[in-house]
Amino acid sequence: MSSVYACPLSHQLISLTGADKLSYLHGQITQDLNKLSNSNYLWAGHCSAKGKLWGVFKLFSHQDSYYLAGSQPEVEKSLSELKKYAVFAKVDIDVSTNRLIGLISDDLTPVLEKLDIRFSDDQTACDFPSGKALKLAPNRVLLMVDSQFSMPDDVSTLDNCALWQEAAIKAGEPQLNSDAIGEYVPQMVNLQAINGISFKKGCYTGQETVARMKYLGKNKRAMYIVTGKSDGLLEEPELETQVGENWRRAGKLIAQSYNENSQTLFGLVVLPNDTPSTHVLRAKHTPQVELSILPLPYSLEDE
Repeated sequence: MSSVYACPLSHQLISLTGADKLSYLHGQITQDLNKLSNSNYLWAGHCSAKGKLWGVFKLFSHQDSYYLAGSQPEVEKSLSELKKYAVFAKVDIDVSTNRLIGLISDDLTPVLEKLDIRFSDDQTACDFPSGKALKLAPNRVLLMVDSQFSMPDDVSTLDNCALWQEAAIKAGEPQLNSDAIGEYVPQMVNLQAINGISFKKGCYTGQETVARMKYLGKNKRAMYIVTGKSDGLLEEPELETQVGENWRRAGKLIAQSYNENSQTLFGLVVLPNDTPSTHVLRAKHTPQVELSILPLPYSLEDE
């Protein structure tokens, strides 16, 4: 993949501004905001009082604002919940008008130079003239851009985000579709494995449940990457697992992507955390679609 592709993303941004933005957001999310700087981004979860996720976000700062980048269902739910108590603090919370674009290529160096984006060795985020750039991986950079931004002519702009979504799923990056909102505690989608949970930061909404999962060993589920041949995205995302001669409910896809060229489906699903890697799943409503488990690119072992 020597070409550079730009993927317009359906993901959205929540912006937080105002004098109390740090203290207010710090008490709402799983991440320690004191670890955030202008030159990094962090993963963060936003939970209900019962510790169930409303959203998983990439958290970063730009100029005088904090931003949370997530899927449309995550942004919609978290925005309404964040706003509930914002009247008691000096903070303004809204959906940002900035756009998100994903850049993907085996070699992004030339286009990053054209866009005046320069990451130092220890940076995962940097400002550039049109906005903010997040280095998710050597071959993937997420751009937040303003309305004046234009892509260089030698970049192939795609008409959908399937390529980006596939790469995000293969990287084991958690995200929630509308069916998954409020269903899982952070450890069930591997948020601890990508350093998205601080167990030392102090109180935040849902902390008691998250801490109990870690220190009492209560969590029995994890997120897995699955793939298989299919004619397209699954309209009904429920999966089954074989037990003897019978098939039983295994879980639902919380994210999926489809590669038209290879006719391959990729997805994320929450399963029992002792599920063997050789396990085969199938789609309940289209049983001809069988899905195998891919290895995660990170460890689920507790430190």
